[in-house]
Amino acid sequence: MNQKRWIALIVAAVLFLASIGFQVLSSVATTDFESMFNFQDPEDKFGEKVVEKGSSANKIAVLHLDGVIQDTTPSTVFNTNSYNHQRFLDMLDKAGEDNRVNGIILRVNTPGGGVVESDQIHDKILEIQEKYEKPIYVSMGNTAASGGYYIAAPADKIVAHNATLTGSIGVIMESFNFAEFADEQGIDFNTIKSGEYKDIMSMSRKMTDDEREILQAMIDDMYADFVEVIVDGRDMSEDRVRELGDGRVYTGAQAQEVELVDELGSLDDTIEMMREDQELGNAQVIEYEPGMNINKWIGGSVQSMFGSESDLIGIKDLLRENNAPRAMYLYSQ
Repeated sequence: MNQKRWIALIVAAVLFLASIGFQVLSSVATTDFESMFNFQDPEDKFGEKVVEKGSSANKIAVLHLDGVIQDTTPSTVFNTNSYNHQRFLDMLDKAGEDNRVNGIILRVNTPGGGVVESDQIHDKILEIQEKYEKPIYVSMGNTAASGGYYIAAPADKIVAHNATLTGSIGVIMESFNFAEFADEQGIDFNTIKSGEYKDIMSMSRKMTDDEREILQAMIDDMYADFVEVIVDGRDMSEDRVRELGDGRVYTGAQAQEVELVDELGSLDDTIEMMREDQELGNAQVIEYEPGMNINKWIGGSVQSMFGSESDLIGIKDLLRENNAPRAMYLYSQ
């Protein structure tokens, strides 16, 4: 075998191994190791981290909601710290059912997210208030907009930082359209569909007036639900909510002026407000955290090899991106 054939064989082998390696990496990245190898007690999904000492029989639970409110696939080795919708709902359940927890604070830092997911959290908050009669306060972080405000509305008290971005009351649905570009490039799209509107919001053709009317009616219905949530939660008139809810964002200070939030302050301030308002002066302040399992262990190893979680965003997006248009309670910059 001459030298050129050896070189060609080596190149082919390298390409083959690289292809296999990428497939293995993709499989590992999208495997839910948490469900495969979870050695925690199934009856106790979370541990408790004490952040302020006090009586263990009298607790304030602080639950952190960080990131877009979206029910995506379970945590993977590339994604151990981002928002996990089911886990957050489980945390709410745990705080509600624990008779040693006498107050709950939601630390909200999100631009919003899915309509359904936001509504599920909202309903869970109402359930805890009605079933267990526990006070729920919201402490807003950098951003608590759109779906972030939707879930805050029923809280007994909303506290924002002076510079928090909140509001953005409304619904949005977006998609790309490259029909004109495709036409210029001589690209044809062949679509076979069962009904006139089956490919509504297709990126390959312009939207018709009828289609826009159908989608606008959907958005209007969802917006009406959003308005009702604020009317009930903030004891405002519908006209006032619609006046404030034109999609604009407010700073925390502006939101307080228009009564979308109650007080200005930090998370520590919110804890002190709950202690004083609810006579929980000796309460222990806790946070829930998932126990260590093989998913988190492998995730830490992968991130240590390839860089921080932020360095892996491109890979995660590539593996998990869903381009289907959907209505969102989302502050979109």
